Amino acid sequence: MEAVKILVNGEWRQTSIRRKVFNPFDNRAVSEVCQASSRDIDDAIRSAEAAFHLTRILSPYERGAALESVSRALAGRKEEFAQLITEETGKPISYSRSEAERAVFTIATSAEEARRIEGQVLPLDVMPQPGIRSAIIRRFPLGVIGAITPFNYPLNLVAHKLGPAIAAGNTVVLKPSSNAPRTALLFAELFVGTTLPPGAINVVPCMGSEIEQLITDKRIKLISFTGSPVVGWGIKARSAKKKVLLELGGNAGVIVCADANIDQALRSIVQGAFGNAGQSCISVQRIYVHESIAEVFTDQLVKLARSVAVGDPANPRTVVGPMIDEQAARKVESWILEAKEGGA
Repeated sequence: MEAVKILVNGEWRQTSIRRKVFNPFDNRAVSEVCQASSRDIDDAIRSAEAAFHLTRILSPYERGAALESVSRALAGRKEEFAQLITEETGKPISYSRSEAERAVFTIATSAEEARRIEGQVLPLDVMPQPGIRSAIIRRFPLGVIGAITPFNYPLNLVAHKLGPAIAAGNTVVLKPSSNAPRTALLFAELFVGTTLPPGAINVVPCMGSEIEQLITDKRIKLISFTGSPVVGWGIKARSAKKKVLLELGGNAGVIVCADANIDQALRSIVQGAFGNAGQSCISVQRIYVHESIAEVFTDQLVKLARSVAVGDPANPRTVVGPMIDEQAARKVESWILEAKEGGA
């Protein structure tokens, strides 16, 4: 199996450290991905810092044009990306296709926003002393962005990091999920083919111990993290004075009122609860139902839940595929047992 290389300074780099990625449905090895060392990460940060001197002076038109070309390239390869997402994460193929479609929109929107980064002109003659004067407010890019993404949306959440960062004139060092690094690396290929300078996008899959380098390095001006609250708040605590953006796991509740369209509510709740085996930060976890419809609603919810298609994620009908790994499956199993012991 040929190793998938990492991306540093516009070049595909082979490293001696490798990590296999397994399809969680059948435990089949689907790729072997090179892992970045501390030196590789340092090179990536250095190249991103050098590239920033070029990206920061790119015109809004140039940034937008580069992102538009990425969006068009992704639109032409949506099925390829969808198949890869399912292969790496076990996400049901219908959900993977929706994610690929959404990522096209995310990058296209970033291209539009690149041309809308505006400032303000504020009058200062509201007091007598300044005379006829105005204040001009402009927005400037920050610099090198450190991005860390999870497995459950390995394409669109990467798009959420790269698109806006490039639109604003920044550069990025991305640490993708260890469970789905190939999706991020394939996506990065689309950026390499644009007019962006080498080093604008760097992708460094690495072991968890190496992430600390991204968090603490002073050349990284902002950390954008999507993942669990425990990890996210830990990053915040260790990031010193740099800016931190955290998109953390949720605990989503649904309220069903007495006058609700029950059929519509049931369909939405079942999809929201069980889609992708619930591996989403906005998956439905609690339902509050008005007492006047609670009994009927509960009976129909159980019936509909039993009809949800479970199994091979390559089957377009499947809603519930595998958990991402055995550890995640055992955690869910322990919660089910705990609920049963509590009277469920």
